[in-house]
Amino acid sequence: MRKIKWGVMGTAYIFERDMARGMSLAENCSMTAVAGRNREKAEEFREKYGFERAYGSYEELLEDEEIEAVYIPLPNTMHYEWTIKALKSGKHVLCEKPLAPDAGQAREMFQAAGENHVFLMEAFAYQHSPYIKEIKRAIEEGEIGEVRYLEAALITSDYDHSNIRMRKETLGGCTYDLGVYALSFIQRMTGVVPTDIHAAAAFSKEGIDTYTTAVLEYADGSKAHMDCGMVLETEKNSALDRFQIHGSKGCIVSGEFGFNAPGTLSYHLRTFDGKDELRTVEVPNNYRLEVEQLGRCICGEETPYLTEEFSISLAGTVENILAKIGY
Repeated sequence: MRKIKWGVMGTAYIFERDMARGMSLAENCSMTAVAGRNREKAEEFREKYGFERAYGSYEELLEDEEIEAVYIPLPNTMHYEWTIKALKSGKHVLCEKPLAPDAGQAREMFQAAGENHVFLMEAFAYQHSPYIKEIKRAIEEGEIGEVRYLEAALITSDYDHSNIRMRKETLGGCTYDLGVYALSFIQRMTGVVPTDIHAAAAFSKEGIDTYTTAVLEYADGSKAHMDCGMVLETEKNSALDRFQIHGSKGCIVSGEFGFNAPGTLSYHLRTFDGKDELRTVEVPNNYRLEVEQLGRCICGEETPYLTEEFSISLAGTVENILAKIGY
C-alpha cells in the first residue's frame, strides 16, 4: 500500500484533539511534515506526534516537493487564502469545515483545485462514518418511505470569550462552528438543497450567534429543522447531538450518537406496520476514515466522498441562514 506524504499546516487544537490520532491510525498516511507560525512550536509537534520534519512557516511546507497532501486546520478566516496557495503549489488539500464562509469562495477554491489537477475535500470526518452511511442506506432503500421531515441539532458548552470560535472577526459563532454539522447531515440525507429558509438567532454582546434555529423547505413539500448553539455550562465540554427523520412509512431516531463519535452507535427504526428495532453500528475513528479516503483518491482508486457540489451547496445554505439572521 502506497503511503501518501502528508503535511499539516498549523498547530491547531483540533489537530491535537482529533486529527493526530486519525492520521497515526490511517494505513495509507505518512506524517511527513508540520508547519507552525514559529519553528519552536512546530518542533514540539514534530517530536510529540512523530513527524519527520518541522517548518517555521506555512510557505516552507508548500515548498517541500515531497509533500503530496496538506491538512489545513487553520482559523476559518484563513481557509481560503491557504487552501488556494496549497492547491496552486500542486498539493491535494483536506481543509477543515467550514470550507468557506460563502458559496462564492468555495466555488473559487474548487476551481483552483481543478486548474491545478489536485483534489480538494472539506474535512467533515463524521460524514465518512459507516453509521451515517447506514442511515442513508435505510432511507434510500425505502425503509421509512418518502421522507417528509428531518431535524438535526448540535448544542455545546459556552466558551470563554477569548476562544476563537467566540469572536466575530475570526468567523466564530454557532452556525459556522456547529450548525454546519446539522446542516450537512440534513443535506446528506435529503440529497438536495432547500428552496426556502427561515431562521432566527440569539447573539452575544460581541455580536456572534450563540443559538440559531432554522426551518428549511424543499421543492417536494418536505421540511427540515436545524438547531445549533453554544449555551450549555461554560467550558464543560458538554454536547447534545441528535436527529430524527420521519417518512411516510415510519421514522429513524438517533440513539447513542455523537457526530464525530467512534465506538458502538445506535439508532431506532420504527414503522407504522409495527417494526421497532434498535440497530447498532460499529464506528472506527472518523478522522482516520477521511484521511484514508482522500489518500485512495490521490492513488486513483476513488473520488472524494465530500464532493465539490456538496460543499458549495452547503456553503450556500449557511450563507443564506446567516443572511436571514443578520450575521
